[in-house]
Amino acid sequence: MKHIFLILVIVLLTPAVAMGQTGSAMDGKWALVPQMSHEIGLYGTLSIDIKQHGSSITIVQKWGTSRSFTDSLVLKLGGVANSIPVNNRVWPTNVFMGLSMPLGGTRQMKATLDKGGTLLVLEESYQIRGSQGGSPIWTVHRYELSEDKQILTYTVSRSSRQSGPPIKFVLKRAGTKEAYFMRIEDNWEIDGKLPIQALLISLQGLANTDAPRLYFIYPESWPFTYTASVFEFYRDKRHFTFTELHTPQAALQALKKFVKGYVVWDKAVRTSLIVAFTVAGLERAVVVSDELIPLAERAGLEPLADFRGKFTGQSDAQIYTWAYDQFWKRCNKDYIIWLGGEHGKVMKPSVADWAVAKGIFCNDLSSRPSDTLEYQLARRILSEMNPMSMVMGWHSYAKDLEREHVKLTSSFGHRVEGLNTLPNISFSSQVPPSPGFKYTNNHHIVPGKTYKPEKKVYISCIQTDGIGLGAWLKPGRGEIPYAWEVLMNYVWMAPSMAEYFYTMATPNDYFIGCLSGPGYLYPKAVPPKLLPPLITKAKEYMDVLDLKVFEIMDYSEGATVEGNTELTRQVVDAYYKGMPNAIGFVNGYAPSYTFTVRNGKPLISYDYYLSPTRPVADAVADLEELAAINSKRPYYLLVHVRESSDIKRVKGILDKLGSEFEVVPLDVFLTIAGQEPTFQERFLDR
Repeated sequence: MKHIFLILVIVLLTPAVAMGQTGSAMDGKWALVPQMSHEIGLYGTLSIDIKQHGSSITIVQKWGTSRSFTDSLVLKLGGVANSIPVNNRVWPTNVFMGLSMPLGGTRQMKATLDKGGTLLVLEESYQIRGSQGGSPIWTVHRYELSEDKQILTYTVSRSSRQSGPPIKFVLKRAGTKEAYFMRIEDNWEIDGKLPIQALLISLQGLANTDAPRLYFIYPESWPFTYTASVFEFYRDKRHFTFTELHTPQAALQALKKFVKGYVVWDKAVRTSLIVAFTVAGLERAVVVSDELIPLAERAGLEPLADFRGKFTGQSDAQIYTWAYDQFWKRCNKDYIIWLGGEHGKVMKPSVADWAVAKGIFCNDLSSRPSDTLEYQLARRILSEMNPMSMVMGWHSYAKDLEREHVKLTSSFGHRVEGLNTLPNISFSSQVPPSPGFKYTNNHHIVPGKTYKPEKKVYISCIQTDGIGLGAWLKPGRGEIPYAWEVLMNYVWMAPSMAEYFYTMATPNDYFIGCLSGPGYLYPKAVPPKLLPPLITKAKEYMDVLDLKVFEIMDYSEGATVEGNTELTRQVVDAYYKGMPNAIGFVNGYAPSYTFTVRNGKPLISYDYYLSPTRPVADAVADLEELAAINSKRPYYLLVHVRESSDIKRVKGILDKLGSEFEVVPLDVFLTIAGQEPTFQERFLDR
C-alpha cells in the first residue's frame, strides 16, 4: 500500500448543507477489509474514526494495532483551504520507502463533495522528503460510500506514481460483518466425533438466530462441495472478517452469551439426539452427550433437559409421539425437518442449525404407509403445518424411499428442500445480496431473431440435483453449453448463496427453475386445488432469478424406470397457465415420455440419463443409437447428467459424436424445438 497518510472527514451532504448540520452518514468507526485492500507494510492495518461537528470534522486515523502510528485532524469543510502542520516524519502508508513527511512544514488540503455527498475528493500538496531533499507532491484522494452506506472505498492518485495497480483501501463500519469459522471433521459416528459435531451445529443455530456469526467449512468429501469456496466469497466479496475457532471449548467460550443451557441426549438411543435438536431450538440450548456435560458446565451453562434413560426400549413411533405431545404446540409451523439420510451408528445433521435457529420440530418418521404408526404420525404433523410449508432435511435411508417421502409431503401441498447435509443455512440466511445486485441469467436467445433448426441431432445437457451438488466446482465448467437446476428457495432462504453462483457463472452456464414447484414436489400427488398456488409461488422465484425454463419431475407412481413418470394433460395445463413467461419446460429424471408444444413453447422429457459410471464408449454408442432410432431430423435429444459427473467427462463423450450432432444451450434447444417439433405429443391418460 503506497499512498500519503491522511486523516480526513468524509461527509455525505453537500457543502452548503453540511456547514449547518452536525453529523454525517460517514460518522463512526471504520475498519479495514484487508483482503480487498493494498498491503500495509509494518503496521498491517488501518482504522478511521470520523465525527462531524457542524462545518468541521474530526478524524482519527490509526495505522497498526499494538505497534501503531496515530494522526488526528480537524478540517473545515466546503472546499476551503486547510493548512495542517506536520508534527511527525512518518509516512505510514509505506514506511519501507525512504520518504518522510516534512517535519515542521505543512500540508495544504481542499475537500469537495459530489454525487449527493457520497463522494469526497481531496486535493493535497506538500513537500515530500527523499534522500535528495524535498520534492513537491500532489495527491488526489477519492472517498466513496457504498449504496448501503456500510462500505467506504478509498483510492489514492499521486503525481509521483505513474505505474502499478491503483491504490485502493476498502473499509467497513467497525463491528459489522465480523464472524467466526470452524473446520468440521469428517467423522459422524455416534462413538466417534458426532457428539462434538452435534454440539457445534446446535451452537451454530443459536449464534446465527439473528445475525451471521458462525460459519462451518466442511470437508471436501461433503455432499455440498462448496463450503470453502463460499467462505472465500463471503470474505473476499462480501467484506466479512472471520476469526477461526479451533476447539469446541473455544467456540462455547466465544458464543456462550447466545446459549441458555444444555440438553443431554442418550448415545444408546440415536433418536434422542433428533428430539434434543427440537428442544435446543425451543429452550436455546446446546445438545451434549454425557461426556460433554463437564464442557458445558465449565462454560457456565445449566441443564435444561436430560434424555439419558428416558427412551430406553421405546420405538421411534413412541419417542416421536411423546415429543409431539410435549413440544409440537411451541414449534414453528412453516418448517419441519427430517434428520434422516444416514442411519445406524452414523448421523449427518448439518441442517439442524436451521432447526435450532427457527424452533423447528425434528424427526425421521417413516413415509411408508406400511409403517403404520410412524406414517400416521407423519401425516398428522404435516396436516397441521401452514399451507405450502417447507419440509427440509431428508428421509431416512433405513425406513423408506425418496419417492415415498416426497409423495407424502406433496399430498399436503408442501415442498421439500434437501438434504440432511445442507450446511450453514442459518448463516447464509442472514446475509442479503450485495446492494443493487440483480440476478441475471445467461440467456442466448436474441429478441426478434429467427431460429430455424437444421437437419441435425441437437443435444442439450442439464445437471440435476441442484447447483450445490456435484460438478459446479469440478473441471470443465464453462467449456460447453450447460444448464443447471438453481435452488429457487435460495432467493429468500440464502440470497447471498444465489448471488455466489450467479457471479461465478460463465456465459455457457444457464440456470433453470426446479423442481416441479417452489421446492421439490410431485405435481400428480398434489391436490388439484393446491397446485396452482404452488406454481404461482414458483413463478415469483423464477421472475426474481431471471429464469425462463422450468423443470418438472414426478415419481409419485413408482420407481425411476418401472414406475409411471409421465404427466397428465391437466398437470401440464397448470404449468402452462401458471408460467406464461416460460419459454419451455423439461420433464423427468431418467427418460420420461411426456411431450407437447404450445405457441412455440415445448415441454420435452429427457431421452437419456447419463450415469456417472457409464463407460464413455457405451455412452457414445447409446446416443448414436438413439439418433438412429429417432431418424427424423431435426431430433431433439435432452440429456440428464447425474450430479456427481463432471463436465470434462461429459465433453469427452460429446466430442466423440459425429458432425451430425450439435450441442446447443438449453434455451436455443427449446426455441428451435418449439419452431419445428418432430416429437409426438404424449400425455398420461387416466
